[in-house]
Amino acid sequence: MEKTGGKNMRRYLRIHPDDNAAIALADLLPGEAIDLPGAECQIHSAVPAKHKFALRSLEPGDSVVLYGVLVGKAVSQIREGELISRANVRHEASPFRSRMQEYVWQAPPAARWQAKQFHGFVRSDGQVGTRNHWLVIPLVFCENRNVAVLKQAFEEELGFAPPPKYRREVAELVRRFQEGKVDQVRDNVGEEDSKAIDRPRIFPNVDGIKFLLHEGGCGGTREDANSLCGLLAGYIHHPNVAGATILSLGCQNAQVAILRREIEKRDPAFAKPLLIFDQQQSGTESAMLSAAIRETFLGLVEANKATRTPVPLGHLTIGLKCGGSDGFSGISANPAVGHVADLMTALGAKTVLAEFPELCGVEQWLIDRCMRKQDEGRFMQLMRAYAARAKAVGSALEMNPSPGNIRDGLITDAMKSAGAAKKGGTSPIAAVLDYPEYATLAGLNLLCTPGNDVEAVTAQVGAGANVVLFTTGLGTPTGNPISPIVKISSNSELAHRMPDIIDIDAGPIIRGEKSIEEMGEAILDLVVRVASGELRTKAELLAQNDFIPWKRGISL
Repeated sequence: MEKTGGKNMRRYLRIHPDDNAAIALADLLPGEAIDLPGAECQIHSAVPAKHKFALRSLEPGDSVVLYGVLVGKAVSQIREGELISRANVRHEASPFRSRMQEYVWQAPPAARWQAKQFHGFVRSDGQVGTRNHWLVIPLVFCENRNVAVLKQAFEEELGFAPPPKYRREVAELVRRFQEGKVDQVRDNVGEEDSKAIDRPRIFPNVDGIKFLLHEGGCGGTREDANSLCGLLAGYIHHPNVAGATILSLGCQNAQVAILRREIEKRDPAFAKPLLIFDQQQSGTESAMLSAAIRETFLGLVEANKATRTPVPLGHLTIGLKCGGSDGFSGISANPAVGHVADLMTALGAKTVLAEFPELCGVEQWLIDRCMRKQDEGRFMQLMRAYAARAKAVGSALEMNPSPGNIRDGLITDAMKSAGAAKKGGTSPIAAVLDYPEYATLAGLNLLCTPGNDVEAVTAQVGAGANVVLFTTGLGTPTGNPISPIVKISSNSELAHRMPDIIDIDAGPIIRGEKSIEEMGEAILDLVVRVASGELRTKAELLAQNDFIPWKRGISL
């Protein structure tokens, strides 16, 4: 990346030598002179930080190029040094075709990490978990209430419930009201008044019992039911899971037989405890729930016998995700995560890059990195099918950027995608997976999912990700029930404003205080601590257990 700025800090950046636009790293004012290698101009309109400006005059129909790729077309004249906005640029992406030449990759130096280990839970199938959870899953939404009953019964008694801080705040306000102290109700509740009391953990080697509520399993299409069973099978097979309790009504589309078949696809020698309870065969609800409680408790007793063992980093599967992105995401947090992805590939680990609507415009770059002909064809087919589904319901991939994305400088989907794809680094692509398939090959895996944060993370974990690196520029509290989500801010202002959700700040890259490689290594150091159970992520501390299966409809 070409970079420049004032004497004390960088103020603007040209990302790629072919770009005819640059990004403001700080608010730029009219009259400010820009001096970049191969480009000189003067700012003609105020350009807020994170937004882009033209490095030369553009006429209607001219291409806007960022990250070295087409990200839009001018719809009106744009003066040199003028802000690029939704008013003067529309989305445009390059067409794509089969790979034309062999991809040559230079792996990053990884000697420092070769002997590095994390302490994980080694499973009988050879996978290694970063956490040790028990799952309780309804096969159909009809069982959600029963799962909620089990949740209430188990969490507090076993010490897994989050501290009841806010319940205590409400109790304190009720006390003041009942004592006639209405004037004090609006006062803040003191820290001592609302302080939580943690219950001791009954099973110290079990990280949690997780309850995956959802609205699927019946109605909809048979594809929906099969996809749901495949996703749930991925969670049950997942190395962070010791065993599972399944509640089935009995007559739903998502049958137990389909779930078993999907589990067998992922592990023909599946040996984890799988406790299945069918309400229509159990008689009374209370009889089923009592049996589920007894058998699940005994399963937890066995799960608690697992202990952590040191293993090489190559046993990790890392999800690569962004959400609530801003104009800095593609030049700080995302490429730093991309460096982690490349290090992981060099170490023989697996990484999973998802969000197909946010790969629009960089398809050719990814196709050229596919090592197998079958993956080239599959990626092109999945991207075209996704675009066709969107078009069939009057939508389009270019409608992906959210109002927050646009406000903070990501004004076209191709512009957003060019920065989002940086999370995948530069390594060869080992496999292209369709939802809800499981990642089995070392290296970078592309997984077809929506851009929607929770749907994408839910799918990445269902594909085996036992840690997810999640970058954000606006602030996104997304978490997952069974895999730790490491939240990385693209800018330091966010990290200071929302410290309760951010695990590490990539803002030093923007200020020129750290290189992308240095930031990537700092993230990987943190990943080792998180994977070893030495550190819980902010999403885990907040009990942010988001779980939304994708129904293969149009979700951008």
